[in-house]
This record gives sequence, structure tokens and C-alpha cells, in this order.
Amino acid sequence: MSLGDDGYGSGHNDYGDDRHHGTRTRLPEGEVDPYAPTRRGSGRSGRAGRPSGRNLITVVGVVVLLIAAIAFANRGDGSGSSSDDGSPRTPTGTRATAPTGTKPVDGKTGGIASGFAHSEQGAQSAAANFAVALGGDGMFKTDSRHAIVDAIYTPNAANKLKGPQDQAYSADFLKRLGLDAAGNPPKDKTFISRTIPVGTKVEAFNADSAKVAVWYTGLIGMAGTGSTDPVRTDWKTWTFELKWVGSDWKIENDSQTDGPAPVAGDIPASGSDDITKAVKEYGGFTYAR
Repeated sequence: MSLGDDGYGSGHNDYGDDRHHGTRTRLPEGEVDPYAPTRRGSGRSGRAGRPSGRNLITVVGVVVLLIAAIAFANRGDGSGSSSDDGSPRTPTGTRATAPTGTKPVDGKTGGIASGFAHSEQGAQSAAANFAVALGGDGMFKTDSRHAIVDAIYTPNAANKLKGPQDQAYSADFLKRLGLDAAGNPPKDKTFISRTIPVGTKVEAFNADSAKVAVWYTGLIGMAGTGSTDPVRTDWKTWTFELKWVGSDWKIENDSQTDGPAPVAGDIPASGSDDITKAVKEYGGFTYAR
């Protein structure tokens, strides 16, 4: 896994209802409303006819259908159109990122979610959580970085990766980020590195392997008075080649590409104190498909 400029490892209607509703006026008995629609005679007597039985049946049928449609739309049992793993499909057959109600994992390994389902949904959950771990500030300290790599990569991939990573996270590189040789920030500043997955996509899947792309935005930089590397955002796609090892998904290989990035909003940047407070007060999530 090589490092990009950002420090992340890479290679690894209100409807306007204009309809008018008529006002019904009750007239004294015997008078006729001149604006009322003319009724047809009923049978041979020519008397004002009552609604026919056929019309009544039609009205009742429509009401029943409406009630059934509402009940179907409000069902929460997930029995609508879905993929084999329970995730909803779009009309084109692709899987949109949406909550399924399925619990993503049963436990954690070294603070990282683990025990993902042996399914497409499980592979997507694993990839999203791996992106979070690899994009966190724990990657900038040797011991925690090794623990992360050992927890989420296959044993073979982890052994090959740790040496080159140690060289990449050199003292000079850490210094450029404002960190000391051990990966610690100055006492009056807060180093921030966080990955926030936006969506996932399965590019390939079979029983023993999966290829999952994670589109994410990231935060990285130093918060604090006088910082020369203020916290900034980035947009990337992290693609993971996963392998089912034992009873969980592990990374066999991974790579990153830039974007897709949306147009930047017009919200003014917050001060370093606000950013520091937000990062400390708002914890991360366990991500699920």
C-alpha cells in the first residue's frame, strides 16, 4: 500500500391543489337547487333515481383497493422486490445503497467491526468498515497500524504490507502532517483523519471472494491555532478485493481513485476549535449495507 498526498493508504406536490371544492347548500324541503346537476329518472316512474347498485359496488371496490395499497406500502417485513441477500433492487437490477434492517456484525476485533455475513451484503458492510479503519488516525502510529492491518487483511497480504507501510509512514512524512516521529500531534493541536463512506457497490461476487467499491469522503488535517495544515475534505473511491477466510471477510488487495466529487457547497468553513470539538464529540459508526 502506497500513500497518497492525503495520507490515506492506496493500493490497498407540495402539490399546489388548484382544484375547487363545491359548497353544498341544504334547501327547504320541496325547493330545487337550480345549480344542482339534473338527475336521471329511475326506472319507469321517472322519480329522481337513487345510485345504482353497480355504482355502489364500484365505489366500495375502489376504497378496498386503496386500503390494500396503503397497507402494502407501509409493510415493514421487507417482502418487496429485493436481491437474494435482501437488499432492494432498482428497476434496472442494480443494488442501491439502502438500509436493510439486518444487523451488520455481532462483534469487534481490536475495535474494528468483524463477523460479517457470508453474503453480498456482508461483503459491502466489511468493505465500508475497512475503509473507516484504514482512513483513521490509528494508521499514523506503528503499533496501531500493525494491529489494524493484521485484523482486516489476509495473513499473507498483511505480512507483505507492513514493511512497505512502515517505510511510507516515515518520520519525514509524519512531520509534513505536523506529527512527531511516533505519530503524535503537538499538545495544543488535534490531528484529524476520518473516512465517511457514502455508498458501496459490488463489482464481483462469488462464495469465496468479492470485489467491492466504497465511495467516500474524508477529513484530514491538523486543527488548532496556527496550524499550517487545516482540516480539509476529499472525495475518493476505495476498491477492495475481499476473500472469505475462516469465518469472515478479509482484504486481499485494495486500490484508490479520486472522486467522484460533488460541487463544493457555499457553507463557510468552521474555525479550528469547532472542528476539534466536533471530532471529539461525534463518534463514528459501524457501517452496514
